[in-house]
Amino acid sequence: MSCTKGTLGLPSGLNQTEQPVLRLAVALKDEVVGLWQSPERSSEGWHQLVAYPGRITEQFQLIFSLTQPPTCGAEVALDDIMFRNCGLSEVEQQVCEAQESRCHRGSCLAHHRFCDGTDDCGDSSDEDVAQCENVTHCSFDHDLCGWEEVAGQPVWGRNTSLNLGTSYGIPTRDHSNNSRAGFFLHLGSGSTAQAGSTAQLSSPTFQATNSCSLVLYCHLHGSATSKLSIFYVTNFTKHLMRERMGDLGSCWVRERVDFNSTDPFKVLIEGVAGSGGTVAIDDLILSQGCVKEQEEPVVMLPSQAGASPCTADEMACDSGDCIAAELACDFADTCADGSDEKRCGTTTFESGAAGWHDVSVGRLRWGLEKVTESDSFLTGTFLALQTGEGQMVGPAKARTPPLGPSGPACTMEMSYHIHSDTQGFLAISVTDHTTGTTQLAWQTQGRGNTTRGRVHVPLGERSRPFQVELLALVDLQGLESVGVDNVTFEQCYLDVVLPTAAELSCNFETGMCGWYQDLSSDFKWVHSTGQGQGSDHTTGSGYFLSVDPSVPWSHGQRAQLLTSHQEPATAPRCLSFWYRLAGPQIGTLNLKLWLEGGEEVVLWTHRGTQGSIWHRAWATLPTTGQQRYQVRTRPPMSLAPARHGVSDTAAWEQVAFEVLHDGFLGDVGLDDITVTAGPCGAELSCTFEVESCGLAASGKGTWQRQSNGTGTTAGPVADHTTGTATGHYMVVNTGRVLLPAGQTAALTSQSYQPSVSAQCLAFWYQLSTGTPGSLRVFVEQSRVKRKVLSMSTMEGSNWHRSHFTIQPDGEWQVVFEAVGAGGDHGYIALDDLHVSDGACPEPASCDFEQDTCGWSSPSDPRLHSFAWGWKSGITLAKYPGPEQDHSLGTRNGHYMHFDTSVLGARGTSALLESPPLPAATDSCLRFWYHMDIPEYLSSGELQVTLQGAAGQRTVWSVAGHRSRGWQGAVVPVQSPSEFQISFEITTRRWPMEGTVALDDIMYSPGVGCHSSPENPVEEKPSGNFVAEVVLSLLVALLIVGLVASGGWYCLKQRGVASRTPTESNSPQGFDNITFRDDKVIISPREGDES
Repeated sequence: MSCTKGTLGLPSGLNQTEQPVLRLAVALKDEVVGLWQSPERSSEGWHQLVAYPGRITEQFQLIFSLTQPPTCGAEVALDDIMFRNCGLSEVEQQVCEAQESRCHRGSCLAHHRFCDGTDDCGDSSDEDVAQCENVTHCSFDHDLCGWEEVAGQPVWGRNTSLNLGTSYGIPTRDHSNNSRAGFFLHLGSGSTAQAGSTAQLSSPTFQATNSCSLVLYCHLHGSATSKLSIFYVTNFTKHLMRERMGDLGSCWVRERVDFNSTDPFKVLIEGVAGSGGTVAIDDLILSQGCVKEQEEPVVMLPSQAGASPCTADEMACDSGDCIAAELACDFADTCADGSDEKRCGTTTFESGAAGWHDVSVGRLRWGLEKVTESDSFLTGTFLALQTGEGQMVGPAKARTPPLGPSGPACTMEMSYHIHSDTQGFLAISVTDHTTGTTQLAWQTQGRGNTTRGRVHVPLGERSRPFQVELLALVDLQGLESVGVDNVTFEQCYLDVVLPTAAELSCNFETGMCGWYQDLSSDFKWVHSTGQGQGSDHTTGSGYFLSVDPSVPWSHGQRAQLLTSHQEPATAPRCLSFWYRLAGPQIGTLNLKLWLEGGEEVVLWTHRGTQGSIWHRAWATLPTTGQQRYQVRTRPPMSLAPARHGVSDTAAWEQVAFEVLHDGFLGDVGLDDITVTAGPCGAELSCTFEVESCGLAASGKGTWQRQSNGTGTTAGPVADHTTGTATGHYMVVNTGRVLLPAGQTAALTSQSYQPSVSAQCLAFWYQLSTGTPGSLRVFVEQSRVKRKVLSMSTMEGSNWHRSHFTIQPDGEWQVVFEAVGAGGDHGYIALDDLHVSDGACPEPASCDFEQDTCGWSSPSDPRLHSFAWGWKSGITLAKYPGPEQDHSLGTRNGHYMHFDTSVLGARGTSALLESPPLPAATDSCLRFWYHMDIPEYLSSGELQVTLQGAAGQRTVWSVAGHRSRGWQGAVVPVQSPSEFQISFEITTRRWPMEGTVALDDIMYSPGVGCHSSPENPVEEKPSGNFVAEVVLSLLVALLIVGLVASGGWYCLKQRGVASRTPTESNSPQGFDNITFRDDKVIISPREGDES
């Protein structure tokens, strides 16, 4: 009986030099026995852990432990712990078949499972000593039991887990006793044994009578190239009976072979430990049909092949030449005879498995079979699902040798058939040994009949080594079967050039152009038409690429998009694209440049919601000269030495579109990528997270881009964009040493092109306390500078927002000047420059048509709050809201919105904050809000608060309800010091289903609410409300008609009723419904349960 423990772990930081180790152990009797430990290489993200405790007859406990260096700081999380197949079979008197015998418990067990070293019955009756006295069993607890180590290096070593330690790949216990102190034979790849060399173990001489079989338990772990082979030898000839290759996991796997030799024979077991791996065997059990020869005839073992001319890190070509092992199975012929690519998975199976090897550990396995009936997809010999000898319950697995590196267009093709019920499946996954991850690439379910086909499975660009894995799980009874044939790998060579490779400009209407999924990334870009997220940018009804980190399959860290290798660029080019970052807690979209052997350069980045609206962004692709570059989305692979006409000294660049899974609720869209000659112009929006956006410094002092975490001069503790110490801004030191009194440090933008008659320039600034000097802002047109702002003091230490309207008559620039005041210390900082069309609104006032006017949701994760969204009235299933805004009264108008259904354990509030505002007396805030929250689900409210140095004060609130249209509110505002206005949605419990929207916020400083001629208190019906009113009128007319008819009927029956013997005591009419205003309240009848 096997027991599988499946769980998910999140080792964060397990790819550091000093590795932390996560372990799972079982405590039983008086010792703790390891079951599993994390691999030496593991990427951040969720990984599946599968452990096999095996048969345990007493109480036990499972223990997770983490060992890490003091300075490591790894974070580990566990989730979804499940026990599978851990119970014994039910005790019942079964009808046993011909090849079965009965356990004492009443269950049936196959004959070959008796006396096999494992308690399969659950009461040990199948391993009864008297019943098994005629088998030859060696547990290695005392000696080798007559088995002999063949002279040479390396040799099998008899050892225990206690002596070998806890290194990855070492067995954590023996099989016989399930104990760290139990013995087994072990072969490692350390100093005592050369990796890749063969160790041999030979049995005494046996004669096969009746049924002669060998059962043994093997442990192959830590290397994809380890191998265990079982032969029988007669007259110098070896006959291969079974071979296991690869990494089978941290468990003992049962194997069984039958010997049908008529001549005396010896069993020969050979082991090869791959680099970093171990091979171990235990419990060698020969059945009673294997009779040991008393007068042992001479059975000579064949001499071992001569030493290979190739070293351990090389492979031998069929011609005898040696090549680096990493060049085998890289989809390019390196051996002159092409033999390095012959056993790499491409095969018809007519001449063998071509490198495919079974790594199953359970009751199913893969093996070669001949076609027995006509099949258009399977011909001759094929790879078939068969009954296995293992004990665990799980899918059969077959793997290729380590492959790669591969190019972005790499595809695996194969023919298959599956006949199974809906519980069965056939799948393809890819195991990446660099990151320690396994990804599902393709899957088909059983349908109750035979399904056949040829499938094309994209593998994409992957670093070496990776392995493709076939998985199948089918109950092999009756006609159920699975088969695979005619496997090929197409266009997998790393430098393959496709006709679409140069098509970087793409609107995704007819495909992906020259762009490819990086299929080694954790989750995927989807080519779709929106599916409730919104329409594309190109046509409003076409295709775009999207990523949704919240979908269940989006585990891991990133989704990546790439192109093939590009020709060298001799001049800069401008890459523009349209993007959408939507949702209350969305992550980061990056555009990156990777330099071979160098650093990562971020070309563009944005984090957090930008609303369900398309935005345009630009980034300049730099000159690469004679270097090659590639647009892609992950760190460069470690490539083998170039050898196909590419110079070893050639360099290349990589550019990346990357979505990080550092947010969990929302989606990202990408559309209309365009590449044009020449650098991009002045950036209309700059967060300084990437670079200085073309702003040029001049003058006495020096403006510099920095973050508080890495800066060299004094500056704000956090930037404005991200609200963290790692965020970037521009800052100048205004101390008298660097900027003497009266001296200036200028920061000049690139030239902006006028697009409309009025444009709004907004930016955030911060001045230090003390004597920071002055910040002056000029707009320069036709070499004429006009001052638009000057300040030398600032209340508080927060970021402040300023904006002004520009009416350009041509190209214009903005100049920021810091003027020294002679103070000892000081700084002036800038962040988040933004140029938009249209005149600037008044501070904290906004109709949300062009942008959010400085209103934003705080990014501080300690607040546990969500972000408000920005959208139009166009219906989106994923982001519900009013069908019309308030400003325009149309579906194309914009407003702020929030879906309250997301409130819960991950966040209990949603904040929307204004920029800091100066102290106010007798001021007024007016706004329009829209609520669509059913009263019975309402457990929260919308609040308006004022936050200042003295604390926070709520000045207005309304409980969740259905407003049935836009409603206006007027709130008097007073604050003795600088403050911010906040709209906050809070809930006391969840779910709180519904939506809240805001529009037309108007803040009037120094003008009391009583003096305004327009107070927005009336309702402005939405489209839904109008429809409801019409429907209500129709219902009312129907009710009036029914009442009139009922009255006439009652009058007609009154005479009849007066002549009845008794009066009815039953309630009359609408006795349980009370009509109040626009609500219908259903009250219980008398006697009903409350």
